[in-house]
Amino acid sequence: MTRDDAIGTIHAYFDEGRFQTELAELVAYPTESQNPEAAPELGRYLEAAMKPRLTAMGFDCETFDNPVEGAGPFLIAERHEGDDLPTVLIYGHGDVIRAQEGMWREGLGPFTLVEEGDRLYGRGTADNKGQHLINIAALDAVLEVRGKLGFNTRIVIETGEETGSPGLREFFAEQKPRLAADVLIASDGPRLQPDTPTMFMGARGGSTFDLVVDLRQGAHHSGNWGGLLADPAMILAQALSVITDARGQIKVPEWRPDSLTPKIRAALSDLPLKMDEGPSIDADWGEESLSPAERVFGWNSFAVLAMKSGVPEAPVNAISSYAKATCQLRFVVGTDPDQIVPALRRHLDAHGFGQVQIVPHERGSFPATRLDPDHPWAAFVRTSLEQSAGKPPHVLPNLAGSLPNDCFTDILGLPTVWVPHSYRACSQHAPNEHVLKPICRDALGCMAGLFWDIGETGGPARG
Repeated sequence: MTRDDAIGTIHAYFDEGRFQTELAELVAYPTESQNPEAAPELGRYLEAAMKPRLTAMGFDCETFDNPVEGAGPFLIAERHEGDDLPTVLIYGHGDVIRAQEGMWREGLGPFTLVEEGDRLYGRGTADNKGQHLINIAALDAVLEVRGKLGFNTRIVIETGEETGSPGLREFFAEQKPRLAADVLIASDGPRLQPDTPTMFMGARGGSTFDLVVDLRQGAHHSGNWGGLLADPAMILAQALSVITDARGQIKVPEWRPDSLTPKIRAALSDLPLKMDEGPSIDADWGEESLSPAERVFGWNSFAVLAMKSGVPEAPVNAISSYAKATCQLRFVVGTDPDQIVPALRRHLDAHGFGQVQIVPHERGSFPATRLDPDHPWAAFVRTSLEQSAGKPPHVLPNLAGSLPNDCFTDILGLPTVWVPHSYRACSQHAPNEHVLKPICRDALGCMAGLFWDIGETGGPARG
């Protein structure tokens, strides 16, 4: 039996509709980790959906309570084939973002898989149920064809990624011997272009915080008090204007990274960002001296996620006492996460905005990570994906978004390679979330080929 047989087996799994059936079963679990009422579904997903699937593949499975009270459980599944074989760690998350019931297009709903043309709609299809199902099914295809994987496998599935992965770091520290491996190969996020496999070796960090101007008790008549009372919304708007300039270029000195090296710029130089779906890129936004790819993968970006002063839904003639903006810095390696808020505090104070409070969000931060694109495991995965796809994959030093990748790099000490199976216009975290069937079929083949190659060769030489 050959590599092509494994890929043919997994393509038949998709063409016969078995992937769609299994994905529909996973989507039906309303695993909203942001919704306390859905907490029982998190454990049910691991026990009823994941355990039987993995046990049938020869994995030993165990679920664990979260060391953080009230946070979702974890699953560890292990298949051991030999002490002399490499071990691959695979990760996924079974929780989903809020369902946003009632906001989906007519005929669609979050927890029922709907197939329309090349799209499979449902909450979790892209983030992340569809992605870890692809990897599990690809392992199963290799087992079916070869009778063994040819390497050891450990799978960890968490249920709190959408709330900042509470307890994941503590859990990994507790279970470090049990999660020992040679490499993490996992899937989340989008391909750069739908028709070409993508791989990335880290992620931008994320730091979320509120900027608050709280001046007094209650609002006051804008005629009687206009010109006499300071307006918190105006103060906040002016404070925001010193964080970036009019085109979004960052003005906080410590927020401007020094890690966009010639090597990283070379890796980003030919990456295509334009796509047929989704919004068009604003060419005159962001760091003027950088290319679009450098801005999103090699630089920091600041965003105002939400703002409020007064009662926007029903404005009245009154000067508000309070204004708040929820803000976020996405940052690359080379930015000290412990200095993000202190640097902003110094910057605002220097510009006369001492009355603007900075309130960091609890669990509102992910560190930045990045593996050298020339690392042996990155090179191995790149070669395998190119063989399966018939063309070179897009290789990103890091994802533009944020993931708990530091848990794998800093706690477990692993090289990390992510192979995403979605695309950028998938409506992830929004109504009408979906995956594209052609991407799913292609990804199944690519992952079956990759797992076949690891078992055939043992992966890169173990150091």
